[in-house]
Amino acid sequence: MPKSRVPSHGRKARKPSVKSKAVKKKTSKKVAKKTAKPRSSVVKTTPLASLNHAGDVHRFVGVSLGGGKMDKACVSVIEYYPKHNKVFLSRLVEKIKSDEVHSADFKIHEIIEQYNSIDLLAFDVPFQLPNTLRNPCCGEIETCNHQPHIKWMWDYTRKLHKKKKPRKLFTPYTQRCVEMYLSTEIEEPFHLQHAMGANMAPLLARAMFLKQKLNMKVIEVFPKLSLWRIGRSLHVMKSHLLFHKHAIGGDESRRAILHALSTHNIAFVYDQDVKLMIENNHAFESFICALTAFLSFKGLTEPRPEGFPLNEDWVEFPVSSIKWNSF
Repeated sequence: MPKSRVPSHGRKARKPSVKSKAVKKKTSKKVAKKTAKPRSSVVKTTPLASLNHAGDVHRFVGVSLGGGKMDKACVSVIEYYPKHNKVFLSRLVEKIKSDEVHSADFKIHEIIEQYNSIDLLAFDVPFQLPNTLRNPCCGEIETCNHQPHIKWMWDYTRKLHKKKKPRKLFTPYTQRCVEMYLSTEIEEPFHLQHAMGANMAPLLARAMFLKQKLNMKVIEVFPKLSLWRIGRSLHVMKSHLLFHKHAIGGDESRRAILHALSTHNIAFVYDQDVKLMIENNHAFESFICALTAFLSFKGLTEPRPEGFPLNEDWVEFPVSSIKWNSF
């Protein structure tokens, strides 16, 4: 893993040497001559090439939220320099919590708004209500035939009932199409919590509140699924990818995943941030969110499947075979 930059220790100040009066007079004259020069002669211009050495920069922010009154929220900022094909984690802020004067949400806004331009902001939770609550049905779901997402849910449910028991009906005011899709339609079943379920609803409300004041493109990321696709492309053991959140052994899994990212030169991460992500899963998942936003920017995330309702939420997750050398 790349080592962080440690500032060098300052040199000890030397004791002033004793000089004769004659020497002091000579030096004072020299100083006087130097200061007598007009300012215009000592002004130097910086070449334009040196100012633009780094080239353009694209920024991607990942936000992992805890409950509204908890101190688990973390923010990661990834910067990408196309001129040099370099990606690195430029900032990681963990355990953002409220104090006597400012709320944690205010602090999250403050961190994000420090940057002039952000290409994508990624939340690890939904940031808007399910479609049925935004666009109510004209009647019951059994008789609704004009809402594309209701029709899609019925088609999906009938298809699933032919294969699986017990047969359960969907609840469109808590569920979304994407949660149903991810549970059966990709290589592994990934059970994303219902957007308005008991555990997710407070986080959805918090993400909605944060998004209101942010004038930028926002996406939703499911860190577990993103990590699965990223890790499989780097040949990380399945056990590390599936159990990175576990209290016992989760830190070792995160260490192995970060080591794989470093070995393949995917992104530069400072040692202190590696340590934070190994110790704190929320910090780690905020980094995965930001990395997924970068992959989305590069066109390396899955598009909506054919026939998926256009007005439904979609979760961004990487393609199954990521070409890391393509950028």
